Amino acid sequence: MRLLPTPVSLCLAAAALLPTASPASAAPTCSEGPRFPLTTRIHDAPDRYESGGGYRTWYLDLTNTTTRTCTAIHPVVVLVDGKRALKPAQPRLEFYDGQGGGDGRAHPVRFQPTDEAELVGPFDDGFPGFTVGPGATLTVKVRLAFTPDAVPNEITANAAVVQRHDADGDWVGQSGDYRFTIGDEQPAAPPGTGTTPPHRGHDTLPFADELARTGIDTPRAALAATAAVLLATGGALLLARRSRGRR
Repeated sequence: MRLLPTPVSLCLAAAALLPTASPASAAPTCSEGPRFPLTTRIHDAPDRYESGGGYRTWYLDLTNTTTRTCTAIHPVVVLVDGKRALKPAQPRLEFYDGQGGGDGRAHPVRFQPTDEAELVGPFDDGFPGFTVGPGATLTVKVRLAFTPDAVPNEITANAAVVQRHDADGDWVGQSGDYRFTIGDEQPAAPPGTGTTPPHRGHDTLPFADELARTGIDTPRAALAATAAVLLATGGALLLARRSRGRR
């Protein structure tokens, strides 16, 4: 697939890094119509993290709105910080691969920077991807922490979802914004102090369905597809595309 020089900042949450060294997947597309097949939601997430503090847990819901099974599903977390000071080694993110009950095994997520100062982290360390049955919701447990050298900052996180097809992929889901702050580590609050209310992410970005309805042959879809890049090991770029002919 031809690469276009469009900046990934046109759609930050659709960026992805999926190494070509992982086992190839010939998963059939799970899309049935013009909308994203997976509704994606971040929830029960804290509003604040401490630099050098412990892991905080949140969850990512993947809901299959189709009558097809969605396989080889790889969420991708994109972090954008207000100060453009966050470094790839400072977020410590891991996800759990449990399906059908239990957390499963923890997998680390490695972040890579883009030219627009975003950090992009795929759920893919050789992991073959999640499977979400027709009409089912899969809840993925995620843990996030920040190293002591992370400066106080405001962060916006998104989760894009890519379905892998061999060395290519479809952009099949998109969460809303999850906003939080990073602060200096503080002493634990005294007993009886209330906790920060959980974040409830939107199901999708306002423009996500509009982008999903455009075909790959249109200029607008090419912009969306270019934003949904797959950065392969060694720096090669592969596009995460929407299926052709969906209008």
